[in-house]
Amino acid sequence: MERNWKAEYLRLMNGHRPGLPGPEAVRRGGPPREQRLTGTEVREAEGELGITFPVEYREHLLRHGNGNGCGNGGFRQLWRGPRGWGWYDDTDTNYGLLAEPFPHPDTYRAHEDDLDAREPSREDTDAWEAWDCEAGVLEELKTAGAVYINPGGCGFSTLLVVTGPHRGEMWFDGRATCDRILPLTWAGRPVSFATWVARDTGMAPW
Repeated sequence: MERNWKAEYLRLMNGHRPGLPGPEAVRRGGPPREQRLTGTEVREAEGELGITFPVEYREHLLRHGNGNGCGNGGFRQLWRGPRGWGWYDDTDTNYGLLAEPFPHPDTYRAHEDDLDAREPSREDTDAWEAWDCEAGVLEELKTAGAVYINPGGCGFSTLLVVTGPHRGEMWFDGRATCDRILPLTWAGRPVSFATWVARDTGMAPW
């Protein structure tokens, strides 16, 4: 039976959340405050999200706080909003895929090449729509198990990997220009959350 790529793509897209809550929701719960979280709050967030935070990120939440805005020198705040625990104003993270292991680009490169090789003519609308949805599914799966912790603007973002072999590492989503997701490294080693925060949260791949 032929795979229904459109249905799968739409299912995956349901894992995204809306952006800023409406005025009524803000009045009820208010925007997130920059504050240290309690162990109970962190465990509750992990339980709702279905993940265990990387150690350094977890320690930061407990000792320093849940975030300090966005842009250079900041990152998205973890908070309990109208839809439960999540990252404030985060429309990029796919919450439905958070518990899935983050894939190294080597694991999907062959699929990507195959997709490029069999792109149909746009004149064949049904075939092209199915192909486009398959490509959309692949793009969503590329950031499974990762949080868009810092939106860098212009389509660039820094990812915190929360699941899989690369858990705790920071990666750079540069697909807006180079069509690649790259690891942040320092002195030949993966950059961890604590190193990223200590140096510069606006980093590009080193």
